Amino acid sequence: MSCNRSATRSALAALAFTVATAAAGSSAALAQAVPQGAPAAAPAEATVQSAIDYRIRQGDEVTLTVFGEPTLTPLQPLRVLQGGTIALPLAGNVIVGGLTTSEASAAVARKFRKYLRDPKITLAVYSVGPVEALVLGNVKVPGKYTLPPPARLTDVIAAAGGLGPTDGDYPDARLEYPDGTTATVSLQKLLHDGDVKSNVTVASGETVYIPSPTLLTVEVIGAVDKPGDVQVHDGDDVAMAIARAGTATQQQADLNHVTVTRVGPSGTKIVRTVNLYEVLKKGNTSQDVVMQKGDLVYVPSSPKRDPFGSAGSLLFGLGSLIHI
Repeated sequence: MSCNRSATRSALAALAFTVATAAAGSSAALAQAVPQGAPAAAPAEATVQSAIDYRIRQGDEVTLTVFGEPTLTPLQPLRVLQGGTIALPLAGNVIVGGLTTSEASAAVARKFRKYLRDPKITLAVYSVGPVEALVLGNVKVPGKYTLPPPARLTDVIAAAGGLGPTDGDYPDARLEYPDGTTATVSLQKLLHDGDVKSNVTVASGETVYIPSPTLLTVEVIGAVDKPGDVQVHDGDDVAMAIARAGTATQQQADLNHVTVTRVGPSGTKIVRTVNLYEVLKKGNTSQDVVMQKGDLVYVPSSPKRDPFGSAGSLLFGLGSLIHI
């Protein structure tokens, strides 16, 4: 797991360096292209985000021109308000959020048809608003974050302090869009495999949820260091449950007769004996049992005193499992 975390930090650092370098190069090229003393151009976002497929969102600023009607043409850019609306003189509020610039121009024209015979409208994106995303779940600092556009999934995770503790493969991130639809992104592909296609753009108003490892509470009693309730992860087996309860060799545990008791769907108790020696020493997984919530694991004491024998060695090995 430490390798995964190191790889994640390296991948995020490399991604941040690449983005910063590209941004610096673009700024230098722009400075060379504009003669000294020339009038200031519109923000770079206005050019980039005026692409035909860009969809307007809350926080953007748009310019509006009503041809032949200077009194109806706003002198300043209009901010897209909550709900995706802009406030226009005479026409009132018009919903442009989620629309392309051509669709928004048509929507504004329809509003003005009540007052103008054949309104000619041009709407363009002047500047792109900041990305406000809510990050929940297994991150170090959950909360709402404001990032400069364009923001990608790794930017949002980094803003929240990075991922929290994981167990095994990285989970799938769940993205909920402002319209209520959802999507999933494999963090294993993105952070472990380096699949840049999985580094999706996060729009303002989205919620990013990172699932935490599922924890189960089971009870371990008998020849262990700390009898009682222990927490294991979803998918952990008997060996891991015993390891988390403590595995000092002086307990003289009988690994051949570990029992797992659980309550079945009908309320009846189901008891299964596990030969943990066979599982650990010979890799006989057919003897293994995956833990379920509420299981009771009993580790009996061995009648034989063998502090340096095979049972002691295996129990010592069990203790190292919780550090993986």
